[in-house]
Amino acid sequence: MNEPAHPGEPAEPAEPVHGVTTGAVARRLGVAPTTLRSWDRRYGIGPAAREDGRHRRWTSGDIAVLQEMCRLTASGVPPAEAARAARAGTVPAEPAEPAAPSAATAAPARQPGSGNGLPLGDVRQECRGLGRAAVRLDSPTMDEMLGSLIGEYGLVTTWEEVMVPTLHAVGRKWETSGDQYVEVEHLLSWHVSTALRRVSIGALSGPRASAPPILLACVPGEQHTLPLEALAAGLAELGLPARMFGAAVPPEALDQAVRRTGPVAVVLWAQARSTAHHALARHVADTAWGVKGARARTTVLLAGPGWAGPVPAPGMLRPGGLREALGLLRGLCEAASTAVGAGGAGGGGAAGGAGGGAASQRS
Repeated sequence: MNEPAHPGEPAEPAEPVHGVTTGAVARRLGVAPTTLRSWDRRYGIGPAAREDGRHRRWTSGDIAVLQEMCRLTASGVPPAEAARAARAGTVPAEPAEPAAPSAATAAPARQPGSGNGLPLGDVRQECRGLGRAAVRLDSPTMDEMLGSLIGEYGLVTTWEEVMVPTLHAVGRKWETSGDQYVEVEHLLSWHVSTALRRVSIGALSGPRASAPPILLACVPGEQHTLPLEALAAGLAELGLPARMFGAAVPPEALDQAVRRTGPVAVVLWAQARSTAHHALARHVADTAWGVKGARARTTVLLAGPGWAGPVPAPGMLRPGGLREALGLLRGLCEAASTAVGAGGAGGGGAAGGAGGGAASQRS
């Protein structure tokens, strides 16, 4: 359908004739579109051709120059000098890394083309763009990139293939750099959290399932909430009711929440084996509520690497990631809604029936 345009005719957005758009290049490199336009005006770092003389269309050669410009400016080279070097293909002397006490303890040299100093490895190009923006502490670009990526690729793909690899790379850089890059990790985490919550808030106006809620909680001593925030956003997109309790939930508080809400499932997150609370997981799985003769229990999902090893007891599931967790929880909610619609026990009774059925299939 998208045939190439004749000379002088505008190209269709899906298949630009003269390369890719400024917005697409900005997402790939991790800079704001306004930055690219500013570099074009001020330093002549722009596309070789323009569609109809107005719209910028970037070729692979143009993008290579931009990548070098990003690498040099991220390392501290002034923009004007970086632009001259990028256009000419020369490499100016880069300033020393900040707070480097000696050559023996200096941070490893940047890999060619990465421009951010992060150990990303073989990842999507968007990770490198987000990493560059994070190292620059460029909040507007991170905010714009994350929203654009979620809109283009969806929440699950953006989380698994962009957010998580970039967060892990920043964490590894912090661990190996003598407490440098702490500010990078904090700012990136905040923007990831903000993007996830926007998804949740944006989905609130849609239709909601009639099943009992899903409870999301970190085990006592666990402060890593971003994976649960991603799960909460995914559940909101699916229209599934959830209650997010956040970090380090005390056992007594979780017990009360389970008894008060009669949840279809409880998701317990543990980042490390040292925080995985097996006794708490068994207690939640054994907790019953409702009138005599119609007692109900919930399904417990053990989420996170801290739960590695055999499932502690029947009535528990261990999803392998965000996508699998969403699939399991959707199935539990659909089973609970069906039970309620068929005249089964309301609230916790339906949840217990769904949870028990899923657990028996897995055990």
